[in-house]
Amino acid sequence: MAAVATLATDDWSLWSTSARLVVTDPALLPEARRIADAVLERVELASSRFRPDSEILTKAPLFPVGALVSDTLAELMRLALASAAETDGDVDPTLANALGAIGYDHDIRLILDDGVPVRAIASPRPGWASVRLVGNRLTVPAHLGIDLGATAKAAAADQVAARIVAELGCGVLVSLGGDIATAGPAPAGGWQVLVQDAPIDPSAHVTLAEGLALATSSTQKRRWTKAGRPQHHILDPASGLPAEPVWRSVTVAAGTCHRANTLSTAAIVRGHKAVAWLRELGVPARLVDAEGVVVSLGGWPDDNRSEALETSETPAAADAEAERSFL
Repeated sequence: MAAVATLATDDWSLWSTSARLVVTDPALLPEARRIADAVLERVELASSRFRPDSEILTKAPLFPVGALVSDTLAELMRLALASAAETDGDVDPTLANALGAIGYDHDIRLILDDGVPVRAIASPRPGWASVRLVGNRLTVPAHLGIDLGATAKAAAADQVAARIVAELGCGVLVSLGGDIATAGPAPAGGWQVLVQDAPIDPSAHVTLAEGLALATSSTQKRRWTKAGRPQHHILDPASGLPAEPVWRSVTVAAGTCHRANTLSTAAIVRGHKAVAWLRELGVPARLVDAEGVVVSLGGWPDDNRSEALETSETPAAADAEAERSFL
């Protein structure tokens, strides 16, 4: 009988969500966690809207004239601008002021309803198109604020997985609040993943081959009220307001977590139009509508069977496509 692969798992709280690290060699778990913590700290220090010593806050006064930023922030911005270009601005990294106007100006756990009605902030010109990144020099107009929440978490998952396999050589799965990246050799039978955004939602079991990523965007999480009206954190840049909750959640598989998250977030913003768009892209996707009805696209397996996800994308191909759309 073939030996059953032994996996080691570490779970912890991070960024008002949950983090999970799984490696195929239990002896390497402590070192893998050390690597993960170092990468995640660097990403947080570069991009957090709620950490006063973060780079996007401390250097914000210099952005209108151009500020030299760290390699970490430059890479996160490059990815965010690539996401904006690929989605025609549906995923826009310049919505910090709009998020603040609807109440999301603190850590999600600290938001209180102040009773003040929502004040939508929208711009006739897409904010991301006004941002300039030349090398490490970042220029952002004074009326815009940077929020990388839509892409930095997914990029961080990719970076943690890549760093662990590069330094330790084991197989690894990283999950940051539903954004999942894998790298290195997968366990026998692949990575087994439960896809379920909330306990009341229909669930699906899928198998991820090595190097495949998965991301879920949701209108059910990161919710609060303002003047008694429900809000959520995925904004439609065209209106400056939360996207219409046509979908409770959208899950996409792709060659990188960054690309999967880009597509799942844009699908929430696009509402009913997302089905035709994702079908044209040909990516495996699972959309759960407001009534709990599941729409599966691009070879996503039937929810009643545990099947392997397949995609023609590779991490390198996915990154190259995003970069081309930005350039």
